[in-house]
Amino acid sequence: MSRNARHMPFALLSALTATLAGLALAPAGALASPADLAATHAYVQADAQLVQAAWSKIRPAEATLRRLLGQVRSECPLAAANSPQDVDSEQLSNEVIGTIVIAVVRLDPSAGRQFARVTKRLTWSNRSLTSTVHSYASHVATLVQLAPPKLCADVRAWAASGFQTLPSSTVSFDARFVPAWVAAGELPGALSPYETGEEQPLLRLTIKRESELSEFEAREVETWGHMMDALDLWP
Repeated sequence: MSRNARHMPFALLSALTATLAGLALAPAGALASPADLAATHAYVQADAQLVQAAWSKIRPAEATLRRLLGQVRSECPLAAANSPQDVDSEQLSNEVIGTIVIAVVRLDPSAGRQFARVTKRLTWSNRSLTSTVHSYASHVATLVQLAPPKLCADVRAWAASGFQTLPSSTVSFDARFVPAWVAAGELPGALSPYETGEEQPLLRLTIKRESELSEFEAREVETWGHMMDALDLWP
């Protein structure tokens, strides 16, 4: 026992011990700075709004992708017939994925723009967390800005070259789309030390909605397969 502790009044020592024990058991957010707590609260709200907007569009998205598949089947059936399975076909497969993703994003681009505007301004004392959030926001902003590719025209152009040269539009689209391809909703693990009890109900709902969005995305892998079959394209 230290000299100071030995002479400290027992009641005061007990109070100090209880306080330290309480801090050890307190939620992580109780130890965070006010700035970190404010940034976390703003991010949780913005992320929840983005996920809610995407979740509310699941039915319209399903209908949109059915129309998109019908369009490919009618406008460019077997456009890649007898094409090789190589790096170029993989890039066109990415363009098919991008066509699907951008069609869904464009159902409510304002949600992505609002999310990016809010979250790009947020900072934490944890620089890695700040970088993660800003990177995700940048990806969302890119997806919202991307115009849908002209898939049929691009596949036809590849075929017209004897499957030797990809059109520049495919190359440029993939260069922007592939690095930015993210799901709706992101809750970095590094955010948890700054979360408080106030955010928990919204976080639970957001995680539930994210799970339902993941199920939708898994189902739409079949749409990608049907579009690849319609084009006779092999990734």
